[in-house]
Amino acid sequence: MKDVKNIKNIKEHYIIEPEFYEKYEVNRGLRKKDGTGVLIGITRIGDVRGYILEEGEKIPVPGKLLYRGINVESMIDACLEEKRFGFEETAYLLLFGMLPTKEELAAFCALLCQRQALPDNFAEDVILRAPSRNIMNKLAQCVLACYTYETNPDSIELENVLSQCIDLIARFPVMVAYAYQAKQRYYEGKGLYINMPDPKLSLAENFLQMLRADGKFTPLEASILDLSLILHAEHGGGNNSSFTVHVVSSTDTDTYSAIAAAIGSLKGPKHGGANAEVLNMMDDIKAHVKDWSDRDEVYNYLAKIIRKEAGNGSGLIYGMGHAIYTLSDPRSEILKKQAVLLAKEKDQEAEMSLYLLIEELAPQVFAEVKGETKVISSNVDFYSGFVYQMLGIPEALCTPIFAMSRIVGWCAHRIDELVNGGKIIRPAYRNASEKRSYVPMAKRLGR
Repeated sequence: MKDVKNIKNIKEHYIIEPEFYEKYEVNRGLRKKDGTGVLIGITRIGDVRGYILEEGEKIPVPGKLLYRGINVESMIDACLEEKRFGFEETAYLLLFGMLPTKEELAAFCALLCQRQALPDNFAEDVILRAPSRNIMNKLAQCVLACYTYETNPDSIELENVLSQCIDLIARFPVMVAYAYQAKQRYYEGKGLYINMPDPKLSLAENFLQMLRADGKFTPLEASILDLSLILHAEHGGGNNSSFTVHVVSSTDTDTYSAIAAAIGSLKGPKHGGANAEVLNMMDDIKAHVKDWSDRDEVYNYLAKIIRKEAGNGSGLIYGMGHAIYTLSDPRSEILKKQAVLLAKEKDQEAEMSLYLLIEELAPQVFAEVKGETKVISSNVDFYSGFVYQMLGIPEALCTPIFAMSRIVGWCAHRIDELVNGGKIIRPAYRNASEKRSYVPMAKRLGR
């Protein structure tokens, strides 16, 4: 754009003065002044509870995440007690609205295994011959490419959409693993390992065996990845990527276009990319704090981060705070317990202690340095990246794994919109331009 003379001045033609938002009572980010979301829909899929409202005031409460009215913590507890994988059960619950019987779950798992296979020549033509530096972009391309391999891609009949959704849920781990292998080969000069999915394994187990050259993993590794997939599968219709699915699906477009749009939303560091930001922040903290167990030293460096004197200059302690959760994020609490177990197996207890100390000190630092009165707790991103790191999963795959899980929620919300929507989602924007007259070319002064 060097040939465009006024490129440096373009920003001034877009800026909207803050007073306009106040004047026209605009809820920026679809959030009210008290931080609560603008109600734009009703769903039976997922629910996120982090506070109660009493006489217009938000009262902090321990967070709860509900799938179809069922507390996710109870699902996690059952999986751990029965020593079984639960992501497939979670997918069934979110898609069909009910818990499966043993026979129904077995049939659903068999169907997912059957659907994992990519179309003929898909891996070679779509993934290996066109690798990408960013796995999320490659995943979006793969999803859009699925359109061309289907005989009836545009149909929005419920049975057809459900079949497409099951295909995508089954294929996402394969697409992500292969896209990563292609990236490693063509951009990092590493060996190319293509392990086929094993029909005897769960989706979590299959992902680990496809990711690793030797295909090996421990039971604890597979169990923790499965729990992480359960926790990320759904988070209500208001999160950015699920809302994107509603917006795009409301146009009656095809499934692949709607899901590709959601992937683009999730890629953003303010959404699904936040766990990678936590890892970068922790690398910086570990590099500048000499004694990770020294409370004062850790506190002082966190204070520097908040004052924008350290870290990436954002003033943020990534992984702390949430738009809805106040006293606690249940996903963070569950992952923290598993991270402690994994840290012992991986001999990373010193790093685990540092995470726990930062989680403890961060709210105090916010309160004392910024005068923050809002209740702050860790969110799921604070521990998820560390868990993936201990699993030997590279940072480049943190957000794609999120997508591997959230595809379930996206599919449920797409069906939700097709069943209940009916109207294209079209909010209003107020125009703040002043009226001007058109100036003929010959009368325009040089700039």
